[in-house]
Amino acid sequence: MKRDGLTRRDIMRYGGATVVGAGGLTLAGMGGYAWPHPAAASTTAAAPGDGRDVLRFVSRPDLSPPTITVSDHGRPPAGDPPYFVLTPSGYPLTGPGQPGLMILDRYANPVWFSPNTDFPASKGMARVDLQVQTYRGQPVLTWWEGRIELGVGYGKAVIADSSYRTIATVDGGDGMSADLHEFVISPQDTALITAVRPRSADLSALRGPAGGTALTGSVLEIDIASGEVLFEWNSLDYVPVTDTYAAFSGGTEKKPFDYFHVNSIAVAPDGNLIVSARNTCTVYKIARSGGEVLWRLGGKRSSFEMGPGATFWWQHHVRPRGTQGLSVFDDAASPQKEKQSRAILLDLDTVTMRATLSRSYTHPAKLLAANQGSMQLLPDGRVLVGWGNLPYFTEFAENGTVLLDGQFPVGDQSYRAFTASWTGRPTDKPAVAARVNPAGGSVVYASWNGATELSSWTVLAGSTATGLREAGSQRRTGFETTITVNSGGPYFAVTANDAHGRMLGQSATVKLEGS
Repeated sequence: MKRDGLTRRDIMRYGGATVVGAGGLTLAGMGGYAWPHPAAASTTAAAPGDGRDVLRFVSRPDLSPPTITVSDHGRPPAGDPPYFVLTPSGYPLTGPGQPGLMILDRYANPVWFSPNTDFPASKGMARVDLQVQTYRGQPVLTWWEGRIELGVGYGKAVIADSSYRTIATVDGGDGMSADLHEFVISPQDTALITAVRPRSADLSALRGPAGGTALTGSVLEIDIASGEVLFEWNSLDYVPVTDTYAAFSGGTEKKPFDYFHVNSIAVAPDGNLIVSARNTCTVYKIARSGGEVLWRLGGKRSSFEMGPGATFWWQHHVRPRGTQGLSVFDDAASPQKEKQSRAILLDLDTVTMRATLSRSYTHPAKLLAANQGSMQLLPDGRVLVGWGNLPYFTEFAENGTVLLDGQFPVGDQSYRAFTASWTGRPTDKPAVAARVNPAGGSVVYASWNGATELSSWTVLAGSTATGLREAGSQRRTGFETTITVNSGGPYFAVTANDAHGRMLGQSATVKLEGS
């Protein structure tokens, strides 16, 4: 299924929630952040009511993820990494399908989907920032889960193994909860997370109360095994409230002023930390020992002279690039500062203290993201950009050519978007369902959520549940494979096989529906 963009019909159907103009595509009425989103619809498709924006599976009726489409504009030299790692959800529109954690192949077929059943959006709950990371030398999945209020998360970070079992969680420590914006497993197997803490602050320079309350943006390093806080950095100790670009509001104990809004952490090549703060439009290099601010990039007190095109606004997901560069997702909106959002590469000269724009990546639709977003650099020079609150993710060649454009249904988004390699070996059994084929025989539906080594299916059938014999086979064709067999059963099971024909698992035995 292909869809190359948000159609005019889509826009009109949503009655003004979407605004398209000379400045590109953005969403109205969102402010800097507008979490949590309303409860996502789980039945009707939204673009525009044709039923194709929600996936349905006969063997897994409990799963109904949104349909994600991919438009190819030219394949990269190799399809590796083979998967996209996403967290589809929706705000401010009601997105179709279930929100949740998703691994998707390059043809837009779900490989693993975990719905947010225990994290209802209607109660301000969510799971975001799904990533593939390394913990204790093994690849793991990580994400954040909890409650979101006024753009800040209160919850925990989760680590799951290759069988999708939770093996560790990280709370904020020191009386704080983990914030949604960042969870990085360091090379030392510690957790780097963001958090917030209300603190007394003099807000009179912002026309607020002298005895007001602000949210300090916190960076925590935590021992994953013990939960011990190894390092804590709080923005109010180093960054004055007057550095903010955010419009003042609140400033009370019940509604602290979010002047800083920490939204990413990364480990620099020298072991220190690179920290991004949305509301000061600044990136900070922080000494991992002691917390001293080593330099500031951007904002009101930049240590660097910003060259042409190097200035960014309301940025997200800042990462080191070599020893003297950064990648940055430049939202540039809410309030709007540029015509469109960009993913940019910056070169930093720490001798002359000058920042230079190396390359900029923009979407052909001139997308303007109000919040969120990500930029991932791949080893061969490709770049994957997640467009934040807008329903797109795009893969570029190093020269800026669009290689692949992914789109969520209208009303959905992903906090970040990544591509990664992953091997999943679920512990549950494959799922199977069987129905009568009006043309004769039976139709068997088989799936195994999260099994990446699955290559083909073998159908077993019999007149009794204990007398099953092979009745047919077929290569895996997607999340759910439909297999037609001559047998009437009425009992059926399937075995999942790898590329060499070795059995990976066998389903339970089911009876033909209606028999």
